[in-house]
Amino acid sequence: MGVDGDPILNVVALFPGQGSQKPGMARDLATAFPAAHAALTTVDAALGLKLSQLMFDGPADELTLTDNAQPALLAHSAAVWAVLSPELKSFVRAAAGHSLGEFTAYHAAGALSLGRAAKLVRRRGELMRQAQAGAMAAILGTTTSPIEAICAEAGGVVVAANYNAPDQTVISGEVDAVERALALAKERGAKRAIRLPVSGAFHSPLMAPASDGLRDALSEAEFGEAQLPIYSNVDAQPSTRPAVARDKLRRQLTSPVRWVDTVRDLAAAYPAALFLEIGTGAVLTGLVKRIAPNVETATCGTPAEVEALLAKAA
Repeated sequence: MGVDGDPILNVVALFPGQGSQKPGMARDLATAFPAAHAALTTVDAALGLKLSQLMFDGPADELTLTDNAQPALLAHSAAVWAVLSPELKSFVRAAAGHSLGEFTAYHAAGALSLGRAAKLVRRRGELMRQAQAGAMAAILGTTTSPIEAICAEAGGVVVAANYNAPDQTVISGEVDAVERALALAKERGAKRAIRLPVSGAFHSPLMAPASDGLRDALSEAEFGEAQLPIYSNVDAQPSTRPAVARDKLRRQLTSPVRWVDTVRDLAAAYPAALFLEIGTGAVLTGLVKRIAPNVETATCGTPAEVEALLAKAA
């Protein structure tokens, strides 16, 4: 049954990205479900560290480091996925993930083992941390000039990095260029234009060194054919092929996250589907509601949410 009592027939699985991590994540899940505990243990073993302990107990500043946050978020989502019944999974028609969540989507689709996915996102986080330079900022509300035009006028390296919602775009680039773009956005009517608490210009040309390093890691990773179409952040297009996955996951680091286009295309392809956010928090659910207000949504990241969904799908 869907969240409103109707039968679940189609599900679009969504996997969150960085920013949703917090101490305590997945602790109750691991206690309630042996399969979730086993998934977290698999990640710990693959990485050779007790990431699950950091997820459970923090400290927050260490968990927030990008090379810890990324595998932690993958681990939480994978733990939920491990608990979901085969019957429920059979209703999933497509998947997408926001930034690092795209790796989780490929794991859920059977293209990446959990251990391999954990190693890849850990390496991705390390490379991004090493390449950290620049800044990111969120522009909320509509502006009289397109965001791309504002970035071009600002000069230097600053680009649209995340098209999160029709009224929310994140920009990324050199610190001075980002500051100039923020000032221009405010002049052009932005409701808010604020720096984000990150120390890297993610999804911008400044991540080219990280992208090059990730290409090597991806080329060595064993990818299978995805059993579900995965909608890419790079172009919002679906694919199942390993070669395409490697290419787009690499390009993702220097390309904008086209989340608005992704959600609109998924809503058009699966108009009656339940858009299910799998993992910690409800950030993607909030964005989906702003992009496609008529879409049915639900979150699945806590034991109570998992049990309710399993009961309705039975």
